Amino acid sequence: MESKSFFKSWGAERVASDEVRFRLWATGQQRVTLRLSGKDIEMTPQAEGWFETRLSGVAHGAEYDFVLADGTTVPDPAARAQKAEVNGPSLVIDADAYQWQNSHWKGRPWQESVVYELHIGTFTPEGTFRAAIEKLPMLVETGITMIEVLPVSQFGGNRGWGYDGVLLYAPHAAYGTPDDFKAFIDAAHGHGLSVVLDIVLNHFGPEGNYLPLLSPDFFHKERQTPWGAGIAYDVDAVRRYIVEAPLYWLQEFNLDGLRFDAIDQIDDPSEKHVLIEIAERIRATITDRPIHLTTEDCRNVTFLHPRDDEGNAPLFTGEWNDDFHNAVHVLATGEDHAYYQDFADRPEQRVARALAEGFVYQGEVSLQSGEPRGVKSSGQPPVMFVDFIQNHDQIGNRAQGERLVSLAGVERTQALLITLLMSPHIPLLFMGEEYGETRPFLFFTDFHGDLAKAVREGRAREFEGHAGHEGEAVPDPNDPATFEQSKLDWQKTGTPEGQQWLALTRHLLDLRQQHIVPLLHDAGGDAGQVITTADGFLAVRWDFPQGTLSLALNAGDKRQPMPDLPGETLLAWPQAETELAPNSVVVRLAKRDAA
Repeated sequence: MESKSFFKSWGAERVASDEVRFRLWATGQQRVTLRLSGKDIEMTPQAEGWFETRLSGVAHGAEYDFVLADGTTVPDPAARAQKAEVNGPSLVIDADAYQWQNSHWKGRPWQESVVYELHIGTFTPEGTFRAAIEKLPMLVETGITMIEVLPVSQFGGNRGWGYDGVLLYAPHAAYGTPDDFKAFIDAAHGHGLSVVLDIVLNHFGPEGNYLPLLSPDFFHKERQTPWGAGIAYDVDAVRRYIVEAPLYWLQEFNLDGLRFDAIDQIDDPSEKHVLIEIAERIRATITDRPIHLTTEDCRNVTFLHPRDDEGNAPLFTGEWNDDFHNAVHVLATGEDHAYYQDFADRPEQRVARALAEGFVYQGEVSLQSGEPRGVKSSGQPPVMFVDFIQNHDQIGNRAQGERLVSLAGVERTQALLITLLMSPHIPLLFMGEEYGETRPFLFFTDFHGDLAKAVREGRAREFEGHAGHEGEAVPDPNDPATFEQSKLDWQKTGTPEGQQWLALTRHLLDLRQQHIVPLLHDAGGDAGQVITTADGFLAVRWDFPQGTLSLALNAGDKRQPMPDLPGETLLAWPQAETELAPNSVVVRLAKRDAA
């Protein structure tokens, strides 16, 4: 925790032991008043639309907001915390108020990562940062090494996935205080777990976003994203807000990394793309521990993920590999609607290519869009790709929020889980997957009035005539019951079925750390190759300096002959000798003799 701290351009910042600076960019306002603990103080206008006030004697937790010339009261867009809901008062936060118990944490190398994606609100019955701490020992015992928390920036209402945040510097008050989030991260570090945070820098949510009123120039006048107005990243004050937010989360909360959501919607015309500036600044500022930065990008690009001669990532560490998921899903379920149509033809070949080379689409024309998608990815090291067979999006964007096990059955899902965890790519599990959770993860919100009506009707229209969803009643996102149905059923971990799932997951992750992770420290590109494929069947190998790893998966309905795989058997599930039965996997490793 010895990274170089800096004063943020926006918000309430303690700039001296007894002085807090309040700073706001409001080009759309002629006058702004700070209301602090019930007292109004005129803010001093500065150049280029900034307003600033410096005050002494401001206590930690003091309430404040901004009053505009017409009497409208708004929260601080860069608030470090809210008293409660998104439209109410902001709080002054003393960054040094929390006393870290594991301040000497030095992180974990990327190659060891087994990512566990969780949503704070549905991870426990209480849905808070503090309650989540109680479950950390179970994750460690399972073999998880990294927690990836869905976005926690303050959003409208109490319930939501977090991707409609509007106060990007404030932990969501319904989950707890900033100190509560720090306590969760601190406890995770005490258990040897890394923690990364999913952040959204491509749009602002529909409720509680006062930036258009304060500074209309914050948003691009012409460009729209699928979720709202595009952000003007080339405007200096806007760029400061966006660039400083990731660094703030990493430094203030001692996080181990960030996942950047849907970066294909971050359209920046600047000479240096804002994402490159963010990554370069993070790398230059935090040098005392490894920081892991991953991206989600439907374009299948690699320009943000270069490697230096030592194999280090000077910009972004890895990329979410949706192609792998989509191909696996078609192989498991046979579904071919929407974006799955791109993977419907010979899905086993698509899965094999994803395992061997990373992306399935590397410049080929997408059936869905009619346009070429992707670039060559076989030259990337396997650890650049974050793979999953389900995640919050792929479950929650279904009308009924079904998990894969509910669609493909236990045997096939477990065979695919083995494939995920025994490949040299970085695996990601969605919360509950480790014990075979069958409860859905639905799309839920907490909006009211016209906004609630628009979201409810829009969600229903989304699935009208959608293959596989004809005649289904889509759960109302604003109904509290939709949120409650999405909470994990921890009692299942004590059932015989849950225990069998947990035993399998633990065994796989133990094998991974013992035998596969050592191969990855010096793993380079062009390591994988497809051995063979047949209907529902595939075999792949990866050649590394320390050995050759190979895997055969039969997700079809017919028995398949055992391919010639080099080395000793690490795993044969359930059993395999000369043939592979349906829903079976064999993994072998041939170690190289040390020179």
